[in-house]
Amino acid sequence: MSKIKIGKKVPDFKLPATGEQDIALSDFTGKCVVVYFYPKDSTPGCTTEGQDFRDKINTFRRRNTVILGISRDSVKSHENFRSKQQFPFDLLSDAGEKACTLFDVIKEKNMYGKKVMGIERSTFLIDEKGVLRHEWRKVKVPGHVDEVLEAIKALG
Repeated sequence: MSKIKIGKKVPDFKLPATGEQDIALSDFTGKCVVVYFYPKDSTPGCTTEGQDFRDKINTFRRRNTVILGISRDSVKSHENFRSKQQFPFDLLSDAGEKACTLFDVIKEKNMYGKKVMGIERSTFLIDEKGVLRHEWRKVKVPGHVDEVLEAIKALG
């Protein structure tokens, strides 16, 4: 069960991240934050999604918006993925599933005929005051970043 609701303030969380730092949601008060959860570093869909955010980063920055990617991979894995893809945003490691649980993105998935628990690709838009404004669940990568940008523009 999700602990977050559209129109409500998102509880603060803090996770280890790329750049040898811990990042908290509260670090970005005064900015919009796009938090996107993805299943695994360096896999085709996750790479394309990250590249799409990377390629539109200047548009997000002009709209006072920070991008944060989260998966259960280690910081070391994130560092390699971020470096290889030249992502201009941080990736957070949620090995303990703290943020995954908060946002309710761990779902049963079918992998090669086996049932496994994994991250359902999901994106959340949080406004400058820390309030959840939009959520996308079961994200399909093509066109997704443009949808997120449209939602940010709609905030004003």
